[in-house]
Order: sequence, then C-alpha cells, then structure tokens
Amino acid sequence: MAVIRCLTIADHPELLEIYGDAVSSQAPETYSEKQVGAWLSQVGPRGALAASLKRGRGLVSCAESGEIEAFALMEPDDRLSLLYCRGRASRQGHATGLLRRLESLAQAQGLRQLRTEASQLSRPLLQRQGWRVVWLELLLIDGIPFRRYRMTKSLVPLP
Repeated sequence: MAVIRCLTIADHPELLEIYGDAVSSQAPETYSEKQVGAWLSQVGPRGALAASLKRGRGLVSCAESGEIEAFALMEPDDRLSLLYCRGRASRQGHATGLLRRLESLAQAQGLRQLRTEASQLSRPLLQRQGWRVVWLELLLIDGIPFRRYRMTKSLVPLP
C-alpha cells in the first residue's frame, strides 16, 4: 500500500527526476519525438517546473521503501497543475490515491470545484475519477503544438 504524505521542498530534486521519467517513459506512446523533447524542456533551467513546485502545494505517493513514485501539485488551491508518476509505478494506484486525497483536502477547505489542464495521457484517468472535459485547447511548448483538455470536477455531492 502506498504512503501518501505532503510534498516538501526537500522532495523537489526527486520530483524533477520523476517528471522526466514519466514523460520519457510514458509520453512516446502518444506524443511525437519533438513533443516529448519540448515537454522535457520544462525540467531544465529555462523550464517552468521548478518555479511551479515552489509556488504550489502538493502530495507525494511513496513505495514501502519510502521512495517517491508519484506526485501531485495544486497551484492555486483549486487547480491540479501537476500529476506525474514514474513509468515503473504507473497503473498501480498512485495517481488515483493522490487525486482522491487532494479532492478530500479541497472539500475540507470548502472548495466546490477543481480544475486542470490535462494531457492526452492523464485525461482518461481523470475521467474515470469523475472529471469532465470542458473544452479542448491547443498550446505551444517551445514552438511545438500540443493538445490538452480543460477539465473540472465538482466537489459538491449530487442531491
């Protein structure tokens, strides 16, 4: 069973590694080589990933050994900005556990809805967890086009 805990500043170097591993190991099934390269550019000195980690709050999912296998970041409090899992740990419940915990925390804060911009990789997982696509958007990363999905999840129970 995965242990979920709060993300700390000391985790940031490992989270950068996880991000790179996730993109390198999982994205080539869905994205072109140029898209994968552009996505990976977010880790480097010009990339926005380190700044996002500093601004956001999040959780990590750890193996029994204590090694982090996945992480999720909220920035701001109502927006899931990052959700990444090592390739070796994908499809083992880490991301689902993180999503459920984040949703519980958001409800406890009184939030009524969460939002995100999902990749083609994360959209199916989010939809299985009750998120819905609001619209499809195109964006450029280092001049390379990407398709992503604006999604929301209501935290208000249905009557």
